[in-house]
Amino acid sequence: MAAPTIGESMQGDSVRSSWASRIQKFDWLWADARAKVALGWILIVLFVAVFAPVLAPIDPIEQNLRSILSNPSSDYLLGTDDLGRDYFSRMLYGARVSMFGAFLAVLVSMVIGIPVGLIAGYVGGVTENVLMRIADSILGFPSIVLAIGLVAALGPGLTNAMVAIGVTFSPSVARLMRGQVLATKNHLYVDAAEQYGSPRWRTILRHILPNAIQPIIVQAALLLAVAFLAEAALSFLGLGAQPPTASWGGMLSRSSQFLHVSPPVQLYAPGLAIALTVLAINALGDSLRDSLDPVTGTERRLRRALAKAAKRLDSNDSDVDPHQPVAHTAIPTDAPPHRPSRCSHDRRQITRSS
Repeated sequence: MAAPTIGESMQGDSVRSSWASRIQKFDWLWADARAKVALGWILIVLFVAVFAPVLAPIDPIEQNLRSILSNPSSDYLLGTDDLGRDYFSRMLYGARVSMFGAFLAVLVSMVIGIPVGLIAGYVGGVTENVLMRIADSILGFPSIVLAIGLVAALGPGLTNAMVAIGVTFSPSVARLMRGQVLATKNHLYVDAAEQYGSPRWRTILRHILPNAIQPIIVQAALLLAVAFLAEAALSFLGLGAQPPTASWGGMLSRSSQFLHVSPPVQLYAPGLAIALTVLAINALGDSLRDSLDPVTGTERRLRRALAKAAKRLDSNDSDVDPHQPVAHTAIPTDAPPHRPSRCSHDRRQITRSS
């Protein structure tokens, strides 16, 4: 077998270094136990949402009128609802609807808020004043109340409800993006691009947007939890996903109507799923925000380095045999006595005379 050439070895080293740099980008995730647990739960919910048709034992809209509000059994793991539908299958399909609604709302807010913030921050002047006053007027209304008004105008349904939620979230995204653009456009590389004749759209997309997008990513992660909770609230009120579509908020609403006769697990299951998912998304968003914060990230890296050093010292101490005598270095007896140098003698003389 031929030995690898210098070029092949250098290419292998570059590939390994690129993979190491990619892994180091997610170092904040592996070092935070809370973020790892939150990511694990979110991945489970996403897996259930994607493979709900495979995991569901029964069609979620299939009715069995002979088994209405039945207790959990081998046939129905979480019992049946008021129409005899399998509650476990509806929980699996409800994850798909709830996650789709949350992602749709965040996507709408990003599509509206990012361009508005870019234009307002880069152009300035009257354009900035008009766009920001519109955003302030939207922020003056409570988001859920404004979303209910928009759903009433557009009509009930999951898509309309999530578009309404996305519109109510877009002013906060626009204001954050505007602030980042104002802080970025005064940098020297932006001035150099403008002096070399770069078009405005190219300067914005190539030099300003990539350097201002990090806080927007954190904002999107935090808005995802709010959108998830807003979708559950609108579905609970009957303005989100419409029957027979399964949604965790709608299932919680129907279970509360039959609180005294339905199995208790049918009330706790959707509520607990909503609470755990919102907490997981918030925990992951907080960890992402801390990792992008230079002060918090430096403190975390310092604590991690100190923990590794302490662990290394403990391992070195454990390798030492306590019964083994400590070897002392012998001092040679024939060494010449230490004589102070002439410089030090002169220095003491000067000190005495002064």
